[in-house]
Amino acid sequence: MKRIKIFGEEIIDEKSIAQIDRCTSENDIGVLTADAHYGYSHPIGGAVAYKNKISLSGVGFDIACGNKAVRTDIKADMIELPKIMDEIYSQISFGMGRKNNQPVDHEVIDKIASSEFKQQRKLINLAKEQLGTVGSGNHFVDLFEDDEGYLWIGVHFGSRGFGHRTTMGFIALSKGQSFEDRVSEGSMDSPPILFDIKSEIGQAYIQAINLAGRYAYAGRDIVVEQVLRILGNPAKTFEVHNHHNFAWQEEHFGEKYWVVRKGCTPAFPKQLGFIGANMMDDSVIVEGIDSELSRQALYSTVHGAGRTMSRNEAAGRKKWKHGRLLSVSRGKVNFEKVKFEMKQKGIELRGSGADEAPECYKKLDEVISYMGNTIKIIFRLHPIGVAMAGSDVYDPYKD
Repeated sequence: MKRIKIFGEEIIDEKSIAQIDRCTSENDIGVLTADAHYGYSHPIGGAVAYKNKISLSGVGFDIACGNKAVRTDIKADMIELPKIMDEIYSQISFGMGRKNNQPVDHEVIDKIASSEFKQQRKLINLAKEQLGTVGSGNHFVDLFEDDEGYLWIGVHFGSRGFGHRTTMGFIALSKGQSFEDRVSEGSMDSPPILFDIKSEIGQAYIQAINLAGRYAYAGRDIVVEQVLRILGNPAKTFEVHNHHNFAWQEEHFGEKYWVVRKGCTPAFPKQLGFIGANMMDDSVIVEGIDSELSRQALYSTVHGAGRTMSRNEAAGRKKWKHGRLLSVSRGKVNFEKVKFEMKQKGIELRGSGADEAPECYKKLDEVISYMGNTIKIIFRLHPIGVAMAGSDVYDPYKD
């Protein structure tokens, strides 16, 4: 009998539930967190514990996508917010390339140059170019104010093109082709791609995602440090940093598993997590709780509020050619109204588009309520500045 725990089943679409069912066998344990929604082969907001396998579909295309949040020792009302947001949007690269050709020196590039999985070494130029870039879609650099008035920095993105190309290479290998071959991503309802952890390809995949994880951590560190410099180098008094698209070897119910979390924040007892909402609502810092419900959740929780409206439905379908936006059909979201509402709330917005409007998402507080006694909120973060790639930015590596 399958063991699948679903949180907030009444607010999760049926296709996501069908996906988690397809991703689990009788030997596995599946979880859907309350922000779950439909993804490629494996639902976003889905965790699966596999006995002897690791799931490429569960890790996903944006290997090691995650969040970092830092509390500073300065109060939010001490900064010139519009000017700071202008600097963030000017100096940090959103989308594919680097602005001003700013080189970034980091030890992770040396690790890629000598990667155990040799095919990743060929991606070193792409990795160099994109290290410290944020990407598009729902990836962001935000400023927040907590209940005591302190200023926070929050970022959300992953391993960029380096991780995406790594994933596509392993999809090719799974089909008996070479790592460099171009292959189709497959349909949304394709069966998950699973590797035996004792196989050569399984071991290579574990090595490859671990390196992509280091790259993602480095990128988020670099961006946060850049924002700190823009702010005049205030001290960091609190820090949270973790992946929510990754695989870990863990023990659950007295047995060892490889646990993949796709759009899931690890939430072991006392473990901290940063969970973003939308551009207008409060985000939160949470701490894992040790409870029976937490064990059933594989110590996993939500990574955001969860989409309720597709990007095309919200913003209209976009037609691109060679990286240029040719046309956009009409979507459901009035983004001018969204921008007006944000201005009224005193939130400085840079970039973004209709597909990231608050109405495209569930309410984070409601989503978290469905997780029950698995996490507790220790900080509420009120958005004051939001920077995302503009809707006209082409980026094939977005979440």
